[in-house]
Amino acid sequence: MNISSVLVYARPRALQQVQQALSALGGTEVHAATDDGRLIVTIEADSVQAVADLFAHINQQPGVLSASMVYHQFEPDPDEEA
Repeated sequence: MNISSVLVYARPRALQQVQQALSALGGTEVHAATDDGRLIVTIEADSVQAVADLFAHINQQPGVLSASMVYHQFEPDPDEEA
């Protein structure tokens, strides 16, 4: 399991639409949003490539000005280790 934290900066007037679009993506969760357009988002995926693909998709959302990955952690899947 790959877990990443992303800081997203969106146009303030598009904040609600961006938040809804990101929440609708599988593997993402929006944890907080500010009135000036900043969002804290986590990505959970099975592979590094899947995280990279979701990160790229976040960057391409209408209304997103920038996205910065601030943390990434890999945790082995306990079901696969057994």
